[in-house]
Amino acid sequence: MRRRSDARDHACGARRGSGRLNVRGSSILVRSLSHPAVRDDYGNVWQYHSRSDRHSKIACWGVLFDLLITCPLLKEHAATGKIGFGINHEMRDFTTGRKKDLDLVICTPGTEDPGHSRRSTFAGMAVAYDLDLLPEDRQTLEALPILRRVPVGSVHVALEAKACMTAHVKALPRLYDELNSSHLVIHGASNFSIAAGYTIVNAANRFLSSDRNRFSLADHEPCENTHRQPSDCVRVIEKIKEIPRRAHSGSQGFDALGIVVIDFDNDGTPIRLVQDHPSPAVTDFYHYDQMIRRLAHLYESRFPHK
Repeated sequence: MRRRSDARDHACGARRGSGRLNVRGSSILVRSLSHPAVRDDYGNVWQYHSRSDRHSKIACWGVLFDLLITCPLLKEHAATGKIGFGINHEMRDFTTGRKKDLDLVICTPGTEDPGHSRRSTFAGMAVAYDLDLLPEDRQTLEALPILRRVPVGSVHVALEAKACMTAHVKALPRLYDELNSSHLVIHGASNFSIAAGYTIVNAANRFLSSDRNRFSLADHEPCENTHRQPSDCVRVIEKIKEIPRRAHSGSQGFDALGIVVIDFDNDGTPIRLVQDHPSPAVTDFYHYDQMIRRLAHLYESRFPHK
C-alpha cells in the first residue's frame, strides 16, 4: 500500500481565512480514523467499515469537545451536573410516531436506572474510542469538568453524523433522506431541541470499500472504487445544501449543519483534512467552525436559565 506524509502534518496545516475558532474536532477525526481499528470476518483491519459506527462516534466526540471549549454556559452546566450526554438515543416524533436513533445528545439527566449507576464519562470515551489526541488536546480535556453519560431527560442538543466515502452519486438519496429525517424527528419530539447535522465527504480519487473486498487482502489484490473528483464531492455537498435549515423555533430544518471534506483512500495511509476547494470556505454556513460557533450561540441563547 502506498504511503502519504503523516496525518498530523495534514490535519494541523495552514488555516485559511480569519476569525477561526480554536476547534480541534475535525483534526482529531482524521488523526484517529487514520489508525485501522475495525476488523472484518476475513482478517482485514479497516480504517472505515460501512457497517461500523466508529467514524460517527469519533466525529460526535470531537463536536462535543469543541462545544465544551467554546461555549461557557455548556461548560458551566456540565460542571454543575445540570447536563450529561447520551449516545445512540432514540427520539420519537410526537406527531407521526416516527423513531430515530440520534448519534449524540446533550441532555438533562433523566430517571436513573438503578442497575447502571456507574456511568461512563466524556473523558473516558476518548480512551474507549482510542482517540489520537495531541498533548495540548489532553491538557484541555483534563481541565474540562467531568461530563457523564446519563439516562436522557430533556434533549438540549441532538447531533446526527453521516459519512459519504464512496459511490457518491448512488449514496445521495439515502444520505439526504437520513439527514432530513433527523431534524424532523428531533423537532417533532421537542421544538426547543437544537438539531445539528454533520457530514463527512470524501474527496479522494480512489477508495477501498469493505463491501467490495470481502476476502483476505493478504492473499488477494484489492478491488478499488474510482471517483470523478472533485465533481463527485461537489455534487454531494450541493445536495446537502438542499436540506432545510431554520433560523427560529417553529420552522423545519437543522439549526446547524456542518460539512468536513477529507482525502481518504481507506488503504491504511493517513487521512488528509481538505481545507481548500471543494471544502466549504471558512465563512460558509456549512464550515465546521461555523457549525460549532452557531451551536454555541444557540445553546447560550436558548438555555440561559437551565
